[in-house]
Amino acid sequence: MEMQQIRYFLAVCDQGTITHAAQLTYVSQPSLTQAIKKLEEEMGGALFTRTRSGCQLTPLGRMVETNLRKIYKDLQATKAEAIRFTRLNTIPLRIGLMTTIGAQRLSPCLAWYQQEYPNIELELIVDSEAELLKQLDSGLLDLVVSAPAHAPAPPPPPPYQSTLLYEERYVVAFSTSHRFNQLQKIDLKAIQSEPYLDRLNCELREDLKCICQKQEINLYAAYRSNSEEWILQMVKAGIGVALMPEYTLSKQAADISYRYLYEPEISRQVYAIHTHQASAKSELQALITHLSST
Repeated sequence: MEMQQIRYFLAVCDQGTITHAAQLTYVSQPSLTQAIKKLEEEMGGALFTRTRSGCQLTPLGRMVETNLRKIYKDLQATKAEAIRFTRLNTIPLRIGLMTTIGAQRLSPCLAWYQQEYPNIELELIVDSEAELLKQLDSGLLDLVVSAPAHAPAPPPPPPYQSTLLYEERYVVAFSTSHRFNQLQKIDLKAIQSEPYLDRLNCELREDLKCICQKQEINLYAAYRSNSEEWILQMVKAGIGVALMPEYTLSKQAADISYRYLYEPEISRQVYAIHTHQASAKSELQALITHLSST
């Protein structure tokens, strides 16, 4: 089996016709057809049903498609990594960050790491936990930094393993001109009298709802957003108050003040999630060790 055969096969899957697949891959239709035929001979049967309207996968074709896509994707990732290594003489290290993970705690660690390992090229990808784990599973990421919805986190299923990095409390964030700036302690009852900025990506959002129901507290969501930056800007503008992980806020954030949430105290645990193979890399293990010790 040749990689070109897999490439042509996937092109037909995606385009639905031999003609369009040939145009996409810049090859003649006879050459593409011949490559598919050879692949079918190796697979032991027809991969497509050919009609006037196009090509449809046979049961055998559907069975092999997933694995062939993975093989091709892994090859492309390996090629890209090899090219970057030979051109830049660096080792790429890709880190996935869940959207609610703040930079305040991690940035100094990454700065130290860059000084200690100048040959490492760091690439930071920000996305949802579900999407990051997919990329980790496919080998596109070396490490995912995430906070589970419930703490302590259950052991991750194979082939993953996790390392606790740190714990952070939730704070009430508000404008420096807000009346909360005169208070030393702020609880949920105080927040319910203010316009509340709802963070849609908050991993403890459902837990907070349960706490409010038990205490008969109603947090009126004046605004909702899945962007941490937009929530911070609305806090800064005095539109409302928000509950946020403490390291989401910069200590030098202008026009924003905060207090740790009082009664109840809420916190989350942040983990490094990686595969057993990735953790064997000395460069990655050094980063995990430093993140968990600072």
